[in-house]
Amino acid sequence: MAKVTSAPPKCWAVIAGGGTAGHVSPGLAIAQALVDAGHGAESIHYVGSERGIEARLVPESGFALTLLPGRGIKRKLTLDNVGAAWGLVRAFVHAYRLLGRLQPRVVVALGGYASVPAAFAAILRRIPVVVAEQNAVPGLANRVVGRFAKACAVSFAGTALPRSVLTGNPVREEVRTLDRPTARLVARAAYGVEEAQVLVAAFGGSLGARRINDAVLGLAESWRDRGDVAIRHVIGELDWDRLAERVAALTDSTGPAPSGLRYTAVRYEDDMPSLYAAADVAVCRSGASSVAELAVVGLASVLVPLPGAPGDHQTANARALVDAGAAMLVADATLDTALLASILAPLVRDPAALARMSHNAEAVAHQNAAHAVAEIVEECARG
Repeated sequence: MAKVTSAPPKCWAVIAGGGTAGHVSPGLAIAQALVDAGHGAESIHYVGSERGIEARLVPESGFALTLLPGRGIKRKLTLDNVGAAWGLVRAFVHAYRLLGRLQPRVVVALGGYASVPAAFAAILRRIPVVVAEQNAVPGLANRVVGRFAKACAVSFAGTALPRSVLTGNPVREEVRTLDRPTARLVARAAYGVEEAQVLVAAFGGSLGARRINDAVLGLAESWRDRGDVAIRHVIGELDWDRLAERVAALTDSTGPAPSGLRYTAVRYEDDMPSLYAAADVAVCRSGASSVAELAVVGLASVLVPLPGAPGDHQTANARALVDAGAAMLVADATLDTALLASILAPLVRDPAALARMSHNAEAVAHQNAAHAVAEIVEECARG
């Protein structure tokens, strides 16, 4: 059975897709932009999958949610795909019935598993579909659905989808409205970072990124006597236990000593806006949301694309900032402590270079992406 939370009596738009925060966060930003445009929150209904992070994030945001059964089909031949295909059929039936009951004016497809059955149910019910693609290289779901969509809102110029409109990738409101200069002193004080120190923020998503974690921890060990640098290292779930002893030794040896490196390691970062405000440079993956947020807040970065990402889309995402002079690109296979040190050392010594990269990031940002997508949704719903 599809799981439903507080279905609204009258629905104007269905937003479908998810699985990861990279899909869900833009969807919630679009939903909020529609509310800002005058649609009641109760008229926006989110459709996701039982296995996705949307099961937690959407209810926390106050929007109604339906969770479809099943999971995605793998890209290689396997017996598991038989069960997955059956799950997709069940999800389509649930989505078709749901749309018949809600009768929305428009469906927004974000990509991810749940967007496919919801979008095709909409097509059969003659409900207009708008695709919102986050990555420079479209995912399989949006490539399929995009053929039938009234419009495709894309985050990067040149994204290969039909009837595409460049809007940028919607980001969370707390990130979009962040005033880094104003929030900087408070955020750095909370982290115990001196104004004269260059703060390196390293993160690789909720699970973490092994290559980034090893390189950053090695950097902290080799720079432990540097008082001009601070590192806030978001390790993530997968490597937290593996690196615990090295982190403890490094933290114990440096501590709050003013003459040494200020190194802090955390499993998760619950307040990314504060980290963006405090940081001078980020070392991270180049997922669509990360790239969009770095641009919106104007933060210099060293980007390490996830290897094996479908269509190598993280490298394509990174190019937007790299070509603008806002970021440096490093292949995951080549990243180690020595290479990271050779990249960051000149930046630590050159605040003007960091300032230029920050300015260049802001120059390519789409500050009002969520509202731009919402306008397209409005137009397609009226049409």
